[in-house]
Amino acid sequence: MSNLMEILQSQLGGALIPELSKQVNAPEDQTSAATNGILSTLIGALSKNASTPEGAASLNNALEQDHDGGILDNIMGLLGGDDGGNQKASNGAGIIGHIFGDKVGGVVEGLSKSTGMDTSSIGMMLIKLAPVVMGALGKVKSQQGLDQNGLSDLLQGTVSDNSDQNPLLAMAGRFLDKDGDGSVMDDLGNMGMGLLGGLFKK
Repeated sequence: MSNLMEILQSQLGGALIPELSKQVNAPEDQTSAATNGILSTLIGALSKNASTPEGAASLNNALEQDHDGGILDNIMGLLGGDDGGNQKASNGAGIIGHIFGDKVGGVVEGLSKSTGMDTSSIGMMLIKLAPVVMGALGKVKSQQGLDQNGLSDLLQGTVSDNSDQNPLLAMAGRFLDKDGDGSVMDDLGNMGMGLLGGLFKK
C-alpha cells in the first residue's frame, strides 16, 4: 500500500519545488508545504470518491483511458505547459473538477489559509499537481494489476495507514460528505504551515 505514497514522495524532489516556487512567486518552504497539503487533499478526496462501487468504477475507467503514469516522466514539461501529447492526462482543471465538484472553492480557501499563499497560487498549483496524483495512481494500478476494488482498497489503505501523521488525508474525505458545513476546511486552515511542511516526510 505504500507504493502510491513513495511515488508521490519521489516527485517532490529534484527541481519540482523550485520550479513551482518560481511560477507562484513564493518561497520554497511555503511552496513545499502547499504542495504537500494539495497532494494529501487530492488523495483523501480520491479515497472518498472511490469508497462507493460507482465512484471506484468511474476512477478505474478514467485511469485506464487517460492516466497510465507516463506523465510522471515529463513532470517538468507538465509544469511548463507541455501536455506530452495527452491533453486529458494533463488537464488539471478537469481533474480537480471531477474530484471536488462544486467544493473546489472551499478546498482552495482552506489550503490558502493554512499556508498563507494566495488563492490564485493555490488554484494554479492544484491544476499542476492533480495530473501528478492521477499519474501516480495509474502507475500503481498498472504495476499491481488493480481493478476498481483494488483501487478502492489501495486508496482507503493509504488514508488509514498514514492519517495519524497526515490528518489531511482523512479531512478531505469528510469535507466531501454531503452534510459538510465547512468546519473541516476551517480545521485545515488552522493547521498552519508547520504541520503541512512535515507531511509526506519519512
